[in-house]
Amino acid sequence: TTEFDQLPLTPACNESGEELHVVVDFPGRPVQLKLWQARVGHIKLYLLDSDLPANSDADRAITYQLYGGDINTRIQQEIVLGIGGVRALRALGLEPTAWHINEGHAAFQILERCRELVGAGLDFASAIEQVAAGTVFTTHTPVPAGHDIFDHSLISSYFGDYVEQLGLSMEAFLNLGTSPSNQGGFNQTVLALHGSRFHNGVSKIHGEVASQMEGYVWPQIPYRENPMRHVTNGVHVQTFLAYEWSNLYDMRFGMEWRNELLNEDYWERIEEIPDHSFWSLRQSLKSELLNQVRRRVVLQCRRNRCGEAHIDRATRLLSPHESDILTIGFARRFATYKRATLLFSDPERLARLLNDPKRPMLLIFAGKAHPSDLPGQQLIQVIHEFSRRPEFIGKILLLEGYDLSLARRLVSGVDVWLNTPEYPMEASGTSGQKAGLNGVINLSVLDGWWGEGYNGENGWAITSHDKHYDAAFRNQEEANELLDILEHQVIPLYYDRNGHGFSEGWVRMSKHSMKSALPQFNSQRMVMDYIKGFYGPAAEQGRKLAKNRSRGAKELASWKNRIYQLWSSVSLRRIDHSPQAVKAGEHFLIEVAAQLGELTPDDVRLECLIGKEDEHQEFIATEYFGFTADGQLDTGETRFVLDLDPPLPGLQHFQIRIYPCHPLLSHRFETGCMIWV
Repeated sequence: TTEFDQLPLTPACNESGEELHVVVDFPGRPVQLKLWQARVGHIKLYLLDSDLPANSDADRAITYQLYGGDINTRIQQEIVLGIGGVRALRALGLEPTAWHINEGHAAFQILERCRELVGAGLDFASAIEQVAAGTVFTTHTPVPAGHDIFDHSLISSYFGDYVEQLGLSMEAFLNLGTSPSNQGGFNQTVLALHGSRFHNGVSKIHGEVASQMEGYVWPQIPYRENPMRHVTNGVHVQTFLAYEWSNLYDMRFGMEWRNELLNEDYWERIEEIPDHSFWSLRQSLKSELLNQVRRRVVLQCRRNRCGEAHIDRATRLLSPHESDILTIGFARRFATYKRATLLFSDPERLARLLNDPKRPMLLIFAGKAHPSDLPGQQLIQVIHEFSRRPEFIGKILLLEGYDLSLARRLVSGVDVWLNTPEYPMEASGTSGQKAGLNGVINLSVLDGWWGEGYNGENGWAITSHDKHYDAAFRNQEEANELLDILEHQVIPLYYDRNGHGFSEGWVRMSKHSMKSALPQFNSQRMVMDYIKGFYGPAAEQGRKLAKNRSRGAKELASWKNRIYQLWSSVSLRRIDHSPQAVKAGEHFLIEVAAQLGELTPDDVRLECLIGKEDEHQEFIATEYFGFTADGQLDTGETRFVLDLDPPLPGLQHFQIRIYPCHPLLSHRFETGCMIWV
């Protein structure tokens, strides 16, 4: 049982002071949920709790452990979060204008909001248009394990009665979560995509990856143009910036620096900090880290019945009074794609680097694996075994009990933050951002946030190889480059000391790391990106479709239904004779005949794209021009014309396409329909 009197929580109550409860329905029984409230500054955080006497012992445990139980527990948790979450907000009297789903775990909230509208008299097609217009969905990982898929039989058992309240058949309901690769499963990511109109990944690279992964939702749209966009993650500076840096900024810059987190020019003043002071503070943070690491290592060794001689060897580099040792940190969830053991591909070379008496180096590993991720747990075992080898004892440390306290010490105290994901599987990777704003230098594969953050002066980049390469070849190439960077760049730069005992080049790179990370990768910038590009437009679109008793939602749903029924009969053909060459300043007329069937010219947009081919022979559009409808031909086709004045000299490529168009669409390509000449 959770001891709530030991936590900063209070029961959420209504205006009469009564504690709030909501109910969700499971097969054959209701489940009671209590609402708790926590205050985080000025923000209220609400929590759902099933540990109530009215529930069975099994149901009381639903909200106890996030990664506990089986797939049955998982669907129960997601029903509690999605459906119970909506009911909780209603009980609190809160009416969000924009809803944000992070991963598919809360996607059932789409169904609950649709159920409310259907109960008020709206048909399901109109209801989901209205719900989706005000919903943002963020996908956080390309890893399949991060996308929940439930068997149809499981969905049927939990949603049999619920489907009737939506006015759907079970087949239509299951189609909401069906993807081409999982015909027999209900995919929460697919449901979230169908029930939202604003979608994003969490870095520029991940946005492109997600556009390709989820492109089946918009099958005829080129992946670069489909509705999937990106907002790069950021971290909360006041939480993850070491207080020693905060104190220094207060003294040198005044309190105003906290209001300048979006101003890149402002952070040039980091250069004003004297190099020796900067180096000294970095060494002080490392000393505190090594002191904590020493305590942890000693406790680990004694718990494992190690002798004092072994403890002495394991802690020989951890003197808080001798912190001037190059320290590299790797701490995160141990998943196979993060390749925690990439550094060990050449143990002899690594041992030579670690055991150089003139230029010592320390590797610190920490992290946990998902309870059901056996390969991830095996990575931890491999690192543990390496750390016990004679040539690596005391040089490679694997810390147990990874928690937030240790994480904050590591991202502020090490010299180098190592990240070796398998490209392009790293969606973002915020630990490197936390390290960067503390002046720690990143050494990472160019994936996730580092694909945007790396500028050549603020760290080191390992060349990424995509999946077209053999996995063994890719791992070996990137491991060799990693060791090359360590041997020929990182170690020499750190130990290149001036007459005052510090490395000017290292301080220069560390300052670049800090002043590039602070204004670019903070959570304030991230939230502003969401407000401007997602929450604001979603709120406006939701209002537009909901006003006048959902008139817009009904109109859009009816129009889309007509488009999907008639689109297969649409076709295009060129009917002009284009010239071989056009002189500068000359116009030429492009004519296209479009067979629209029962659609009208107002239902579509015909477009000419002008551009060039890149080195991969892929067409890249630079200009877009719309055609005008110009009557009907004897064949029944609609004639479209464009009087084109080529915008640039030289060889130009152009392509012509048609797609559905309606003023109430949230994204011009959300129908997924497009035909090219």
